[in-house]
Amino acid sequence: MALKITPAITIEDWEIVEQFGTSGGPGGQNVNKVATAVELRFEAERSPNLPQPVKMRLRRLAGRRWTRDGALVLQVAETRSQARNREIARDRLAELVRAAAERPKRRIATRPTLGSKKRRLKEKKVRGEVKAMRGRVDPGSRDA
Repeated sequence: MALKITPAITIEDWEIVEQFGTSGGPGGQNVNKVATAVELRFEAERSPNLPQPVKMRLRRLAGRRWTRDGALVLQVAETRSQARNREIARDRLAELVRAAAERPKRRIATRPTLGSKKRRLKEKKVRGEVKAMRGRVDPGSRDA
């Protein structure tokens, strides 16, 4: 069953490797003997289904979950059900790839308005006057 991300991107089952292990948390004795935690490994760098720009954005989004050999590793141990943890891991993978597939908007540089410049300078002047009043008081000079 392939994982459909967008109309153009589909991740095949052979690209995903899942390993199961025991997970911590509540569950009593059962937690120690049933392998419910899922480690999903997706070889993103070698995937023929991902365009290069998507791979680069995915690498940045993945952060520490990206390995040196170009794989994305997701670990899920949230529920006591192996099937549910597997589903959560696949959903997270799909969400990450979907986010990487979106092209970021190009920022258009703008200049500050004249009014905003004047307001900024006025505020700086006021702050400077407040700070100037914080100086030491000279006991020798009396105004009154």
